[in-house]
Amino acid sequence: MYPLLFRTVLSRMDPESAHHSAMVVIRMLGVPPFSWAARAITRPAPELRTTALGLTFDSPFGVAAGFDKDVKGAAGLHALGFGHVEVGTVTGEAQPGNPQPRLFRLPDDGAVVNRMGFNNDGADVVAARLKARGRRPVADGGPVLGVNIGKSKVVPEDEAVRDYEKSARLLAPYADYLVVNVSSPNTAGLRNLQAVEKLEPILTSVQAIADGVPLLVKIAPDLSDDDVLAVADLALAIGLDGIIATNTTISRAGLRTSDAQVQEIGAGGLSGGPLTERSLEVLTLLRGRVGPELTLIGVGGIATVADAQARLDAGATLLQGYTAFIYEGPLWPRRIVNGVTP
Repeated sequence: MYPLLFRTVLSRMDPESAHHSAMVVIRMLGVPPFSWAARAITRPAPELRTTALGLTFDSPFGVAAGFDKDVKGAAGLHALGFGHVEVGTVTGEAQPGNPQPRLFRLPDDGAVVNRMGFNNDGADVVAARLKARGRRPVADGGPVLGVNIGKSKVVPEDEAVRDYEKSARLLAPYADYLVVNVSSPNTAGLRNLQAVEKLEPILTSVQAIADGVPLLVKIAPDLSDDDVLAVADLALAIGLDGIIATNTTISRAGLRTSDAQVQEIGAGGLSGGPLTERSLEVLTLLRGRVGPELTLIGVGGIATVADAQARLDAGATLLQGYTAFIYEGPLWPRRIVNGVTP
């Protein structure tokens, strides 16, 4: 039914408008009795429970950052079967993001291009929202909640540490884990911060402020293998809790979508099917370098059970998805969770 609905209705809507409409439904699903009914269908089997980052996840599969930017749909996303929800990206300063249109579907590739630009309410507002929400551990019917933080557009690169510190100070008290995002292509200069000499002071500063809240870094698939390994070495050297592989790509190689359409869409991060191979390669490189203990979250191009299982077999501790959720619909997380073997 969902594929028919997508083809006849949702595909004709502006993608960002469709997302906002979906969030209305998702938020409703987070409220009893709707949440009880949904969880009766989507609740994972007990054997899928996963321990990582000192936390217990009711399954290894969560929703990636970018879907719930302002912490409004976490309960509903959990009701649909996601074991954890990573909210954000949240920046120190509120910002509207880039001009619209800024979200584009590439259905022939099972992909999306976005140049959202970290549109969000800002760390102060999100922190207040998290405080009002309160802690809802899995045992009490809530998801594990990660908070993804990024650099504010108005903050110069040489003041990035201060900006990340502000977000961490406000948000760490309410996060189950924190993620430093230095890999979105939609904030000018942000990816420069992946260079280890720039990344290390950000991570160590946030780590000190987080005061025991697990900290991860999210990297791009466009890094060279040597740079991926350099980030892995840094993570080990400073005692980071994990790495998320990977964010969106700026590459447009091998797309089925016509060159004319790709050119018309323009700049932005590409997510979905075209990332599958490279994201798996990056994950495999990381696991080979960091050994068995560090938490690795595999994300990028996971659409099928086989995609998800390949990440777990390559050493992913946890998984995340987003783009296929748009194309496959509300029962997609349940299909992935029920199909994998951790």
